[in-house]
Amino acid sequence: MKRITNKTTVLTSLAALLLPLGARADELNAGDTAWMLTATALVLFMTIPGLSLFYAGMVRSKNVLSVLMQCFAITSMMTVLWVLYGYSIAFGGEGPYWGGLDKMFLAGVTVDSMSGTIPESVFMTFQMTFAIITPALIVGAFAERMKFSAVLLFMAIWLTVVYAPVCHWVWGDGGWLGNKGILDFAGGTVVHINAGMAGLVAALVLGKRKGYPTTPMMPHNLTYTLIGASMLWVGWFGFNAGSELAADGTAGMAMAVTQIATASAALGWMICEWVNHGKPSVLGIASGAVGGLVAITPACGFVGPMGAIAIGFASGVGCFLAAVKLKRMLGYDDSLDVFGVHAIGGIIGALLTGVFCAETLGGAGFGVESGGIAAQVGVQFTGVIATVIYTGIASFIILKVVDAVIGLRVTSDEEQEGLDIVLHDERGYII
Repeated sequence: MKRITNKTTVLTSLAALLLPLGARADELNAGDTAWMLTATALVLFMTIPGLSLFYAGMVRSKNVLSVLMQCFAITSMMTVLWVLYGYSIAFGGEGPYWGGLDKMFLAGVTVDSMSGTIPESVFMTFQMTFAIITPALIVGAFAERMKFSAVLLFMAIWLTVVYAPVCHWVWGDGGWLGNKGILDFAGGTVVHINAGMAGLVAALVLGKRKGYPTTPMMPHNLTYTLIGASMLWVGWFGFNAGSELAADGTAGMAMAVTQIATASAALGWMICEWVNHGKPSVLGIASGAVGGLVAITPACGFVGPMGAIAIGFASGVGCFLAAVKLKRMLGYDDSLDVFGVHAIGGIIGALLTGVFCAETLGGAGFGVESGGIAAQVGVQFTGVIATVIYTGIASFIILKVVDAVIGLRVTSDEEQEGLDIVLHDERGYII
């Protein structure tokens, strides 16, 4: 995530005088602003309705409204918390671990304040959409068994002590992972490894759904799921190309490699499924596409088309093995494969970013000039391990606290009846 600060020095002022009019840092660029307004809307579109439909189609009919409600409520709650203090913790100031509270209640974010060539209000809202979709992704791991009140409390604390600080580590001024040189253009570590690990911990802490794995739990409407996956695919161009924060060549290449990697991953999962099960499935190709979107996210500003094909195919195969083989082998109940797709896809993408960013492999050369590919992969690995450990431990503690305060899980009878009617007194289908 490219972040241009508002600090002005003598040198930057002199350099700005040499730039063409309209290209100066901290000077509004209408083209960049128009693109970022569009990108922000696209990323919000990823959560409501994209992710909401993607998840809703995969659960049983008695729980479809509960998933939609969780995604919609998270969108609303994260918006308010981001304004109150989340943006400040992530981007408010300099520091290795958090940005402080100087921008609480959006202090200093005015009509005239700038973030590079776009209004700071646009940058803040763009980042808000990331803070919305990241916790919403976790919903898929504990679908069909967590109390709605527990979802809200867990997500509020999780944004505060996990998402916002990790976001600052990577993208904030002075963040310790950013200072180490980690490459995470649009959120492979910040969003996907973060959410995937939290999802795995939540699935383990809550335990398996009643009847899992002996009772068939078939998706109730894969048409919803494919439509949702298609919306995610389209919206992801805002997610990835928008992370350049400008309408330029890097944004254009980020869009191109996003499309290429996603297609490659969809084919990779489809081939694996075809070979292993004899038939390709709609759920499989949709899941493969999402895995490819996840994996190209950290790399999209740094790699070329051939690197995108490799990253996409690797993630399609890797996510298939994690969601189908690893989950079955270990026996955990990650309802909608949040860990298998987002954490594993994010890890594959983060590590391969360190490889395919090299100019010799068609990349932009970021990060590898001084120490070579091995050194950059080492930095990427550090970011992966730090996020996995911190998110895993913090998520476990938060879940235990929420369980002690209000309880995490619905009763066995409530789970049997379905969360739509039990928690919301509504049904998403006709009896």
